[in-house]
Formats: sequence, structure tokens, C-alpha cells
Amino acid sequence: MTNPLLEHSELPQFSKILPEHVEPAIDRLLAEARATIETHLAGGGPYSWQNLIEPIETAEDRLNKAWSPVSHMNSVVNSEAMRDAYNACLGKLSEYSTEVGQNKALQQAYKAIRDSADFARLDRAQQRIIDNALRDFHLSGVDLPADKQARFKEISQQLSKLASQFEENLLDATNAWHKQITHADDLTGLPESALAQAKQAAEAEGKDGWLINLQFPSYLAIMTYADNRDLRREHYEAFCTRASDQGPHAGRWDNSEIMEQILALRHEKAQLLGFGNYAEYSLATKMAKSTDDVVKFLEDLADKSWRQARRDLAELQEYAAQQHGLQDLQAWDIGYYSEKMRQHYYQLSQEEVKAYFPDSKVVPGLFAIVEKLFGLQISEIKDFDTWHPDVRFYQILDRDGQLRGRFYLDLYARAKKRGGAWMDDCVCRRKTEESLQTPVAYLTCNFTPPTGNSPALLTHDEVETLFHEFGHGLHHMLTRIDHLGVSGINGVEWDAVELPSQFLENWCWDREALGLISGHYQTDAPLPDTLYAKMLAAKNFQAGMMMVRQLEFSLFDFKIHQHYDPAKGGRIYPTLQQVRDQVAVVKPPEFNRFAHSFSHIFAGGYAAGYYSYKWAEVLSADAFSLFEENGIFDRATGESFLHNILEQGGSADAMTLFKNFRGREPNIDALLRHNGIAA
Repeated sequence: MTNPLLEHSELPQFSKILPEHVEPAIDRLLAEARATIETHLAGGGPYSWQNLIEPIETAEDRLNKAWSPVSHMNSVVNSEAMRDAYNACLGKLSEYSTEVGQNKALQQAYKAIRDSADFARLDRAQQRIIDNALRDFHLSGVDLPADKQARFKEISQQLSKLASQFEENLLDATNAWHKQITHADDLTGLPESALAQAKQAAEAEGKDGWLINLQFPSYLAIMTYADNRDLRREHYEAFCTRASDQGPHAGRWDNSEIMEQILALRHEKAQLLGFGNYAEYSLATKMAKSTDDVVKFLEDLADKSWRQARRDLAELQEYAAQQHGLQDLQAWDIGYYSEKMRQHYYQLSQEEVKAYFPDSKVVPGLFAIVEKLFGLQISEIKDFDTWHPDVRFYQILDRDGQLRGRFYLDLYARAKKRGGAWMDDCVCRRKTEESLQTPVAYLTCNFTPPTGNSPALLTHDEVETLFHEFGHGLHHMLTRIDHLGVSGINGVEWDAVELPSQFLENWCWDREALGLISGHYQTDAPLPDTLYAKMLAAKNFQAGMMMVRQLEFSLFDFKIHQHYDPAKGGRIYPTLQQVRDQVAVVKPPEFNRFAHSFSHIFAGGYAAGYYSYKWAEVLSADAFSLFEENGIFDRATGESFLHNILEQGGSADAMTLFKNFRGREPNIDALLRHNGIAA
């Protein structure tokens, strides 16, 4: 049997990849990677970049390029067979990773290279890779005695499996709930686009009427527009109890025990390495220097934002009472009355705004903006292999006509696709004597699909989401670093990795930029000045509430890892309640099980690191302020950001790169100003 995961193709052959290909390919590539390490250590030295690090990098690059499409397909076209194949390999990959990290002979070989005269002749990126590797050897337990090394390896494998189980439970719980509506009166308030989508969903299932579900576009439409309060409450409860012990599927895909196990294992792992807790361990690879620094940063932001958040909520409560006679504002009312209030005070309807942001305008407009900023040319490639008919494929050329990267764009929500939005790497930039490997990215969103003859219409928040993920994509694709360990987003401190993504969001608000990304979906009429003025006036509507909500997530994540006590367990919801008492203004109902679907920290890379969004937001706001000073499309400033940030990958520490661009360390003032919060 030929195996597409083992063939040397430039891009993955998605249509040919079957579940039965996965395990044999990964087994073979793991064996080859192990043999490569063994062979190149066997000589006993002297070791060099060329005779040790480069061949290992080549073997691991082959492994990464085979695993990447498997992992991606498991997220975007999930099936039982692919899930089984994916899970069968998780433990093997985790075992290999820990095995390499605990290879004492390999660690000593890296040390020998660092201590040799040749080290000074390596470029900055190569030196950084070696320094990072020596740090990571320690963080993988190489310095532990044999029994503790074995336990460390066991923990790593268990954590890998538990994260996958958490994500699977969430996906299954999300797919399991839907509600058929047969009376139009039950959906009054919903805009035509949301009704059309619900009708299309029902038709796809062979049902009459309308079908609503827990895919985010459907959930958001109900929570924002449905006049039927009982329906809002029912939908809210189904959404915020997914994969938990509460709600309509209570206990069926319950993540409770998985979360406890994850926290216990992370704590044990950190303590094996001599850290007091997992939060300390997490910071070993981040910009922040100490747990105190992180907590102080978050609490300082909360202190500056809390009063405005209280005012935001009080105004909403007053509006709901005076204008609609509602005295007991509940969690399932917040989105609905916020939209009513936005329309009342700013005459701004999200539905009116959406009409000017069809994806057919937003996507090419985004490309035009990055062309003006960084001198890029982006064009669509029609002939390519894909995992779904909705997917598009593009290439990026620079000002000199040089190919810099390619990317897949998968915009719409559907069943069997993980929720949220993300960028992931398909192929990383790497230069060898024979060739230069062009980076390739996956850019994935979950927007409302087109209905009938109408294009997909994006909320302005969704436009920002697209820009955000494209910022990550540019960081991956525009790198000039030729070595795998620090090219693109590799080797970038986790609390700086959001800088390019949040930075690019700023162009969603600039008038000149909006002229490129907007146009009425029926007439192509430009976004009217009156509507833009309303958008600007409402830009910081409830900014205080949104700020403290993000700080609630960040503090909760950090504290459950910082204060874990083996004798008491995770104390997940008591900790969340303490954080809410400290910073939150909206108090959700008892049945809310938000943490059970918090995949960023239980299944993603953000454990004890969710604060990174706010940390990097300070960097991005301050970086953007230089464009505010010099001109929003100032070419010199754009090229400086390109050369100092986007092209450098992880080849130097993030603070050095930021200072190279900004000329100083970041300060918080721009973030508070952009959010309308007084410094």
C-alpha cells in the first residue's frame, strides 16, 4: 500500500490520506528519527551543527510534515476512524518527545557544541536554538534520576491523552445538541441571515422549519437577537454546560475528572523539576519573569478597568429596566439587551454592519492592506488538494516577486469541525544546501456560511478575528529564519506570540483600511460615513466589561495552576468564584460550567499562559501607536515591523525584537487609551 504521508510531496495530499495510513507512517518516521539520533551520536564527536543538529532537524521535519495534516484533519473533518488513528499516535509522539528531551548523550553533545570554538561562528538563530535546546533538556527531566525520569515520561503521555479526550468530549457535546423550531413566532427578533442559516441547517437534515445548534454562529444569533427569553435561557444553558455534569447532557461527556487529572499531573510534573507549581514551570519559556509579575500585571489592569466595568453593567441594567421593564437581568439577557442598547444609544445594528462585510470583500481587502503595509502580493491558487470544498488556497509573493508563503483558508462553521479560530503550521521554513522550504499555514475560522445566493456576511468582531489569525499566519510565513527551531512562531515566547495577531486587528478600525475591506453585499456601496461614525462611537461600548471578563479568564487559569494543592484537588470552581468575586461584574448562574469547555488551557497551549493575550495586547497596542504617530500605512514603519518582528521568528528574545522596532520597552498607556479606559 502506498502511503501519502510518506511520499515526498510539497503539500499534503489530503484527499488521499485515510485513517489506516496514519499509524504506519508515524511508526516509520519515529523509527527513522530515533535511528538518526543514534547514528549521529555513535561517533562520539566532535559534534557540530552539520553532523548532529541538522540531520536530526531533517528527520523531525519529515515527522512534523506527516503529523500536521493528520492533526489538522482530526480538528476540521473529524470522524471516529480518524480520531482513533490520531489517538493511537499521541502516546507514541509524546514518548518520543520525552525520550529525546531525556537523552543525556544528546544533551552532552549539544553542550559540547555550545562550549566549542565553532559556536561563535554559528549565526544568531543557530545559537538561540542550541540555548533553547539546553533549557528544554532540563525542562524535559534529563537531570532527574532514572525513576523520576520514567515518571516524568509517563506524566507527559497521560497529559497528551487527557488533552485529546477533553477536546473530543467538547466536540461531541457541541455536536449532540440541536433544537428544531417549527413555529416562526419562536424565532422573532432573529435577522433574515440567521433565519436563512437555521432554515438551511434544517433542510440539510431533512427537517421542517428551522434548526439551531451549538455551533457558535447559531448560538451567537440566538443570544443576541431572539426575543424569546425562554429560548435564550435554554440555548445558554446547553452551551455553557457542554461536556459537564450539568445541562441537557449532564454527565455524558463530562470533563470534570479529566480536568482534575490534568491539574494534578501538571503540578506533579512541575514539582519533579523543582518548581513550586505549574505556573512557575510555565514561565520558564515566557517573557514574564515571575508569577508575582503576572498576577500584579493582571490585577493592576483589573483595578484600572473594574470601575468602568461596573458602570457598563449598571447602565445596561438601567436600560433594560427603564426601556423594557426587565428587573432581573440574567446571563442569557446580557447579549440581547446589549444589542438593543447599542441600537438605542448609537443607532448601530450589528446586522446593518454585517451587510457591509461580505467575505467576498473582506478577504481581498485584508490582502490589499498587508500589501500596502509590507509590500506583499497575495493571489489565489485554484488547483490544489483539500479536505473540504469550502477551503481556498493562496500564495504570498514579496515586493521582489519572491515566494514567501502559502496558506489554506477554511472560514465556515460546520459539523465535525472544532469550534473557534486558529492558525497552525503545515510546513515550516527551512533552508538546506539543496533547497529552501516555503512555509505553509492553515487559517481556520467558524463563520456563518453563505446562504442561497448571498455571500457569508461577517460581524465586525469576525472581521477582527480573521485579521487576528492572519497576523499569526504572517508571523509564520514571512520569517527569514532558515532553521526550524526558531523560524516563524517556533521558539517565540508564548506571551509574545499574540503580538502580530493583535497588532493587525487595529486596521479593522481605520477609515482608509475600512474602505478596502467593506462594501455592501448587494450594491457594493461603500461603508457610509454615518455608519462608520456610529461604529467608532460604539467602539468601546462595554469595553470595561469585556476587559474584566478576559482578566477573569486569565487570573482563573493562572491561579488554578499557581495554587494547586494535592490534598484539596483542583478546586476549579471555588477558585473561579474567588476570581469572579475579585474582578467580575457579571455573575453567571450556579449551573454555568464555563471551565469544562475552556480548551485553551485544558487542551491547548495556554495552561498558566492565558494571560498572554493581555500581555501581548500591551505590546501590540504600543507597536500600533507608532503607526498612529507616523501614518497608518507609512511604508518605513511597516517595513520596520516586517524586518524587526515578523521576519525574525524566535531568533532573539521578544523584548529585544520589540525594542528594536519601538526604540524602547512597551508601556500600558496605548492599551488603556485604545479601550477608552483612563490610565
